[in-house]
Order: sequence, then structure tokens, then C-alpha cells
Amino acid sequence: MNDSLVKVLDELENRSNLEKERKIDVKREDRMLAITKDTGQFFNLLLHSKKAKNMLEIGTSVGYSTIWCAEAIKQNSGKIITIEANESKIKRAKENFARAKVDDIISIKNGYAIDVLESMKNQKEFESLFDFVLLDADKENTLNYFNLILPMTKVGGIILIDNMLYPKKYREEMSKVEYEIKSNPKVRCVLIPIGNGEELITKLSE
Repeated sequence: MNDSLVKVLDELENRSNLEKERKIDVKREDRMLAITKDTGQFFNLLLHSKKAKNMLEIGTSVGYSTIWCAEAIKQNSGKIITIEANESKIKRAKENFARAKVDDIISIKNGYAIDVLESMKNQKEFESLFDFVLLDADKENTLNYFNLILPMTKVGGIILIDNMLYPKKYREEMSKVEYEIKSNPKVRCVLIPIGNGEELITKLSE
């Protein structure tokens, strides 16, 4: 990893920890709500081993998870599309991408994820395009997002859903999501107890 990227990741990890420990006062809408460091490392390793090139992320926040993924995607000569509705977070993410020297491979779509995905599903260029999808947005719409994402995912592609286990207030909802996904014959999945809990889903067929 280049020094600039490592520096940005370290800064964002420190900021996230301070927010989680309530050592700094941040408005709810400005909180990072980031993945954990070990989850970032897991994503990065997975992307390297898969040699993934086309990635979709739902929920950019300030770009911490995106940067973990971008390091691998860039080495694979790939591109990332990431979706975020909060303009303040988009501004911060763009600054972080530039400082980490990965802004050249990242495209941010500004808008509510459900609207952006609805628009993308009708565009031929996104059909079966993505070999890696990270879903980390509002939990109430997780299943809706999954159903929109699946046709845009390649056979053999991976979808990862964050927050399957934590925070605990979402656990019941995410349990229902897992049940529904497991009943889909087009995919196979497993819950990985790393960070906040990651559902790893592989698309088996169209």
C-alpha cells in the first residue's frame, strides 16, 4: 500500500474509534458509522485473491471502506461505483480519495440508494457487470437493495452485507434478510463473524 493511502486509513480509523467511544461530539448525520479495521483488511484480501475489477458500493459515508477496497481494485486495473446521499459526506469522501491517491478509479453517484439502483437496473451497461458488491446502507431497505443488486452481479461474483450482527438493534431485521437470501436458489451464502458481522453471498446463476 502507498504511504498516502495508509495515512488516510489510519486517520479515518482513529476518527471512527473516537466517534464510537463518544470522545468527540458529532451530529448523527455526520457520523462515519464505519466498518472495523479487520473487516477492511478482509475485504482487501478478498478483492486481491479474486482479482475483482468492477465494484459497486452502497453507502460511501466518508470513504473508509471504499479506500480499503480501492487499493486492491486499482492494482487489478478496475473501477468502483459508490452511492451516497449525504452531500457533506460526499465532499469528505472525495477529499479522502484524493489524499489516498485512488480518486481516479472511483465514481460517486449522489442520491438515495434505492433511486440510484432503480435507475441503474434499467441500463444495459450494468447488467451482470459487478464482480464485487458491498452493501452498507440503511438496514430497513437491505433486502430491496439486494434484489436490485443481484441482476447487476456477475455469476461467480460476491455480495457482502455489513452489520449482520451489530449493532444488536438491527439483528432481528438482518436475521430476516439472511433467511430470505438463503431461500434464493441463485445464491449461496455464509455469515462471517468478523467486525459487525458480514454476510458473504456468491451468485451461482442468472
